[in-house]
Amino acid sequence: MATGKHTLFSGALIAVTSLAVGAVITARLDLVSSSAAQASTAPRTVNTSLPAMNSAPITGQLTATTFRDIAKAQSPMVVNIRTESQSQGNDLLRQFFGDLPQPGAPSGPGRPSRELPTVASGTGFVIDQAGYIVTNNHVVEGATKIEVFFLDDDEAYQAHIVGRDRLTDSALIELTERPSYPLAEASFGDSTQMEAGDWVMAIGNPFGLGHTVTVGVVSAVGRPFDQIRGRSQQVIQTDAAINPGNSGGPLLNLRGEVIGINTAIVSDRPGNLGIGFAVPINTVRSLLPQLRTGRVIRGVIGVELIPLTNDGYQDHGLSEPMGALVSRIAPGGPAAKSSLALEDVIVSFDGERVDDIESLQELVVNTRPGTVVDFGVYRNGEPTSLSITIGELDLEDEGQPSQVRVEDLNTGFGMTLQDLAAESARELQLPRSTAGAVVTSAEPGGAAQMGGIRPGDVITAVNRTTVGTAAEAIRELNEVESGRTATLRIVRPDGERLLRLRKE
Repeated sequence: MATGKHTLFSGALIAVTSLAVGAVITARLDLVSSSAAQASTAPRTVNTSLPAMNSAPITGQLTATTFRDIAKAQSPMVVNIRTESQSQGNDLLRQFFGDLPQPGAPSGPGRPSRELPTVASGTGFVIDQAGYIVTNNHVVEGATKIEVFFLDDDEAYQAHIVGRDRLTDSALIELTERPSYPLAEASFGDSTQMEAGDWVMAIGNPFGLGHTVTVGVVSAVGRPFDQIRGRSQQVIQTDAAINPGNSGGPLLNLRGEVIGINTAIVSDRPGNLGIGFAVPINTVRSLLPQLRTGRVIRGVIGVELIPLTNDGYQDHGLSEPMGALVSRIAPGGPAAKSSLALEDVIVSFDGERVDDIESLQELVVNTRPGTVVDFGVYRNGEPTSLSITIGELDLEDEGQPSQVRVEDLNTGFGMTLQDLAAESARELQLPRSTAGAVVTSAEPGGAAQMGGIRPGDVITAVNRTTVGTAAEAIRELNEVESGRTATLRIVRPDGERLLRLRKE
């Protein structure tokens, strides 16, 4: 399922204007690797149990030493992470800052052309005595070398990646070298308890300044955040200072328990503006058994969706705005092998109500591939049901359908239309039988462009009325009242889909 994308970090990137980016950034660290670490010789066993979580209500008063006590008690379980990777993943960084000097790299016009490893920093926290550490995926993705540094210990301990998950930007790494002393472990709180205004503390490695403590409050909960295009995750927003290098570090409640993993910031400069995001720890905690195996398995049905609006749900036979409208069915996907159709509104999943796109996505991705699920849908205003066998989500290969925004000059939507000629159909690689109105232009910032229309789209239906010419399409679009929406069935070379435009 895909609907759009917020710009995110890729690997370790610096915050740039108006983009949500990872709070860990490539940065020079003059940390010296040590050979005094002890090799970890304990046999590796996969622990499939979940860490304990404290769901008791947070009570008690804030005192003059509350934050001091939390910092003192919890800093030992926080680690600084230093990674090395090949520089091929840092094109965006170079775009804004050029080539950054690397430790020991010769300078000047005579320097060798070979690429040196890119050094980056991040944060993590220990979750058990076996040497497992949780951090962000973008901190360690592509790393060829990972070094871990503990509080008051200058030694560098080697680690390797156990499992990664791009969707939640989480990763599990394991120490391959161990300190001689027992490891401090994180305690898990319940992130569902957090509300706006709750005190929180972040501990991390901003700009290479290890074990830095910042304090703030939860600014909001349940913020949608697109880690993968069109796949939103609910995150915690905080004003506790999160800067480049904090990524992967813990966000703590007043008991010193981890309730989130600091992940991203919004900033117009490489620093904090008071808007940071943390992945709720409950989300990552539930994935730990799979991360320990090295692979996270999720379900997929292969559709794109658009939400039902307050002024459009009745057109589909619903008594309230709920469900998710099917706007595209991926060829060859699980849904394409079922009787699901464009303009179906999915209202239930295996008997569970579907309130919106996000709730449906969560139900699908958390269902094991191969499971046959009954879907309740509304089709042409009438309820029906069908079955879909859940497929396996592949985040690496999943298509990234582009979405442009739009309006129609002829009809109040900010776009111009003309009849689809046979020659145009061939040029657009459409079937010969395709009939409709082809979009020749879309006014920048107009309703059509803002709704996803792009030049070359062929409109074949408006609000379920089939149109075969530009005149017919304009007639139907003119029937839409100002301020209301029109649902368009369009054809592109990769198949049909629905788009919804709001008339100005």
